[in-house]
Amino acid sequence: MHAPDWNLYRSFLAVMREGSLSAAARSLGMTQPSMGRHIDALEAALARPLFTRSSEGLRPTAYAQQLLGPAQAMASAAQEAARLTSGQQAQSRGTVRISASQIIGGEVLPELLARFQAQHPLMAIELVLNNQQDDLLKREADIAVRMVRPTQKALMAKRLGRVDIGMYAHQRYIMRRGMPHSMMDLAQHTLIGADTDPTAIHLAQQVGLHITREDFQFRCDSDLAQLAALRAGLGIGGCQIGIAQRDPQLVPVQPDVLTFSLDMWLITHGDLRRDPNVMTLYRHLATHLTAYALTSQRAK
Repeated sequence: MHAPDWNLYRSFLAVMREGSLSAAARSLGMTQPSMGRHIDALEAALARPLFTRSSEGLRPTAYAQQLLGPAQAMASAAQEAARLTSGQQAQSRGTVRISASQIIGGEVLPELLARFQAQHPLMAIELVLNNQQDDLLKREADIAVRMVRPTQKALMAKRLGRVDIGMYAHQRYIMRRGMPHSMMDLAQHTLIGADTDPTAIHLAQQVGLHITREDFQFRCDSDLAQLAALRAGLGIGGCQIGIAQRDPQLVPVQPDVLTFSLDMWLITHGDLRRDPNVMTLYRHLATHLTAYALTSQRAK
């Protein structure tokens, strides 16, 4: 059997990213029928279904999720080959400043930036961890990863996908205190939350969980410290699903009820779309953060 053409994988990645044939076709400048033929051809070559249709669009199969990582690696290799051919590698020098939340900046971006730095060793990267939104209009950062859609027209924003946040506990905590089997049981457990930041309380209210600051037995406004406390077995706390899945010792708590969702956006100033350094890193982050968002969605 001949290996599938790279263009078929490119179409597969577009459908995974956009969620529908029509949107994927637009992103690659193709027609929807051509995109459909690409997916059909790839499924035939692999002898495995990649998508099922649902009211929300195309839903990737378990095999498609497994194929995503290797396909992303192929895309990165193709991009690197194109850069080497065009001489872009020699131009990739300078400094790009990124603003991100504590969790995205501390837990997600380092691995992605390591891959980028391996391809662009002459570029310097500045990373600002700040849950308060840095002002891109004032050029406090070149690129921002945010969980809120920007409203300023001068900014260029790309929605990367949905990130789900669930409640988790370490197995050590469960062995010591037991698993809460209802919302009422949570009152008997140690909850990890913020001290002065009301964001977590507002998210909880979205799913009908009415809690106050006093309900948190461990309080800290550092998201990274809250995550460290969760991993230490101190109590029950929120965690992005894509991060929690890396640690088999983290156990979901009431996942059918206690799951919150945020959209992730990649943003830069419109004037910087002509800056090759900024746009090279912007495209790299768009590709890999989109893949991360797909791993951060709770299976329905």
